[in-house]
Amino acid sequence: MKLLLVSHNFPPHTAAGTETYTAEIGERLLARGHTVEVFSSVKDIAEPDLKLRQREYRGLAVHEVVNNLYYEQFRDTWRHPGIEQRFRAVLERFQPDLVHFQHLMYLSGGCLALAHARAAVVFTLHDYWLQCPRFGQRVHADGGLCETIVPARCGTCLASFKFSQSRVQRTMGSVISRVRRATGVNLAPIARGAAARLARQTSRDAGELRGADHDPRRAAALELEVVERSTALRSAVLQHVDLFLAPSRFLRERLVREFGLPDARVEHLPLGVDLVSRPRPRRTRGSKLRVAFVGTLTRMKGPHVLLEAWGRLAPERRAAAELVLFGPGHYEPAYQLRLAEQARSVGATLGGRLPRERVGEELARTDLLVVPSVWYENSPLVILEALAARTPLLVSDQGGMAELVEGGRTGFHFRMGDARELAAKLDDLLAHPERLTRLFASPPRLPSVAEHVDELERRYAALRTRGGPGTRGEPGA
Repeated sequence: MKLLLVSHNFPPHTAAGTETYTAEIGERLLARGHTVEVFSSVKDIAEPDLKLRQREYRGLAVHEVVNNLYYEQFRDTWRHPGIEQRFRAVLERFQPDLVHFQHLMYLSGGCLALAHARAAVVFTLHDYWLQCPRFGQRVHADGGLCETIVPARCGTCLASFKFSQSRVQRTMGSVISRVRRATGVNLAPIARGAAARLARQTSRDAGELRGADHDPRRAAALELEVVERSTALRSAVLQHVDLFLAPSRFLRERLVREFGLPDARVEHLPLGVDLVSRPRPRRTRGSKLRVAFVGTLTRMKGPHVLLEAWGRLAPERRAAAELVLFGPGHYEPAYQLRLAEQARSVGATLGGRLPRERVGEELARTDLLVVPSVWYENSPLVILEALAARTPLLVSDQGGMAELVEGGRTGFHFRMGDARELAAKLDDLLAHPERLTRLFASPPRLPSVAEHVDELERRYAALRTRGGPGTRGEPGA
């Protein structure tokens, strides 16, 4: 079968959960004899905007459109004719039997109709992007969780959301691109470094801008655009997606009940994991318990909540344990500064980016993994890896996090964003470490990646049998 996987980003440029998952299933499907290619986007100011380029990643042919966020209007963030033109070219050349969408951020909702005119279409729901244009996280600019989607509140949120590059940034990008074409010299890393230093200096001088813009006219205009976006995307997915897959029941229920996805076409399909469990090191009398965080060091992942909770522990309790936070620290410069200061003040260690090949080893050394995310996570890969490694977990009590961790059997929960309650749970577990050793009396039942791909192949084949590609007409303009 000829399969086209579509994701907003792809390794090695980025390696968050969706991208890692897409690469993994792509490699597995390729190894099973399918012809698999990838369509994705990449930000590269040294290249002309909307350039379509090809490369290879572990045997997978990757078509990536350069998207430097040179948007003229908010609508371009979800419906972009230039990106659709590049996607159409890939479809016409590759002629896939099935297109499996993973994410449309940085791409275009119009890609769905183009794909469905030629092939069966599957869409895996990794977050709430269909509902929420602010990275699909359902978190307002003021940091508050959006328990319900209210367009008027979305307008105030987006008024302070920088979704496009400024004219100065576009001019700089154009100059960098011309220099590279003329001389081969890539000035983009220098420009990015200067921008990061400026952002850090700005954060020292004035603090980071958060919260809503106070221009009510701007917010009202964006409210209307949010409604337009939601209506258009709902129509597109209802018409042009044959099957939706949801890794968590929580996300499935939200998008069926709130967004209107058809219940019969949205299946719960857990992700697979193959991390090999390694023996946990023997603890000797007096050795410190190791508490860890593994993930991207961004506000939504909640490392600041963990550090605040750690700081609430009595000094003697902290002295008997150690806290290390692993993750890339190049996002949100102002936040990184505050996080580093917070870690120093409570005696925690920032361990930097953890290579994937070392995740299993680190989980084996960890007595307690804390996942303190402050948004409705779907199915965090790090939780699945910890379950496979039988590493005790302490996680936020919302979304797919709570769903994956069975209280008292594989870990514990605390109220999302509540540093005080997290501190109380940490204090209790550090005082009674035997509660950790009693977990995992029996191994959790986790599907392997191979089993997950088996399920994908079964669904792909059923869609092909139900109605083959090429039976639908070309969508209108």
